[in-house]
Amino acid sequence: MLSARGNRNAQLHETPWLYAAAHTYHKETNPTGIISFGLAEHVIFDIASVAYSSGNDSTARIQRAVATHLDNILKPVAPIDPENVIVASGATAIGSMLGFTLAEPGDAILASRPVYGRFKLDYGVEAGLQMFYADNGTAQAFSPAIVEEYEKALSHAESHGVRIRALLLVNPHNPVGRCYPVDTLREILRFCNRHRLHIITDEVYASCVFDSGDPNAVPFTSLLSVATPELIDPDLVHLLYGFSKDFASGGLHLGFLVSQNKPLIHACKAILRLHNASSAAITIGTAILEDQTFVRKLTEKTQQSLASAYHVATSTLARKGINYIKGGNAGFFIYIDLSPYLPTHLASSTSSHQEREFYLAQKFLDAGVFLHPGEEHGKIPGWFRLVFAHEEEVLREGLRRYVACTFHFIS
Repeated sequence: MLSARGNRNAQLHETPWLYAAAHTYHKETNPTGIISFGLAEHVIFDIASVAYSSGNDSTARIQRAVATHLDNILKPVAPIDPENVIVASGATAIGSMLGFTLAEPGDAILASRPVYGRFKLDYGVEAGLQMFYADNGTAQAFSPAIVEEYEKALSHAESHGVRIRALLLVNPHNPVGRCYPVDTLREILRFCNRHRLHIITDEVYASCVFDSGDPNAVPFTSLLSVATPELIDPDLVHLLYGFSKDFASGGLHLGFLVSQNKPLIHACKAILRLHNASSAAITIGTAILEDQTFVRKLTEKTQQSLASAYHVATSTLARKGINYIKGGNAGFFIYIDLSPYLPTHLASSTSSHQEREFYLAQKFLDAGVFLHPGEEHGKIPGWFRLVFAHEEEVLREGLRRYVACTFHFIS
């Protein structure tokens, strides 16, 4: 017999299409394997051995290294105090800790749409929170007008007995690949301060910003560089960062929380023993962050590679007449419109939008390419997140399969 939450979480594994298909393609050893356009990392670590411990100063040392690194890339209003940095086993762990610490089971986290779909697991599986979405279009999410939709969502939640405790912002955005304008960030901060909502800013793609060639693309601005005390109580602002994206090291399981809220920091430390990063990860992460020359070179190479891959993907989509959200210049993904290819034979009152997306995703999977259906909680069905951050040969082969499937097998 399991507890109620144990039974509920166990049933998640029965949810169709909840987990991404594995990337099994290899040009030589498995040329017919699946090419996954649904995963934002493909790094495998094979480290035979590491020391048992990094020493008693290991946590304080990585806190200092993280503070220095984030000062360099985020340009916060005030330098980050290393004592305000929590080190855990990934940004996902940080999200779960924040859920436990900031809210009660049944409370909600507010977000605009579309948004990375796994937040409902990050904040829901252990902490028991729900995601509550503003009813906005994609472009509106980046405009100051999004605050109007946040206000409506807040009122709607309250009228249904749902207490919203925090607003979640993803910047650079996943899955749209855009950055938030400064004016929008300021209005969102004012909204949170007005309603005494915590704001959680997920900036794990902070260095994955590249030159897309679009003159209208908005440059990245960290919330910490905008969040002055005049706009918001500093105790309401919490930043998530980690190694999974900027350093392509998801397997390292190393994430960070930055907050000036001392009670929050103390509460997180109380449950940190359940989410601690390993001493091996801390040793590796510290060595990387303390070598800022290496970090700068890696970032430059990453940004060049992302720009090249983005050009390959978007030029293919444009050439084939497939619509996607323009203005992207960050992250690993393009938000593409496959609504014209949703099956018409399922377009009935008894078929859900989700069923039609599942059907389409299965057609792609049968053709050897994976796109995650229903993942981003978009307002309009048929939009998918395409992860373009692959080696060029893999990307071109995946796009070839995708285009062939679109034009020859979708009816």
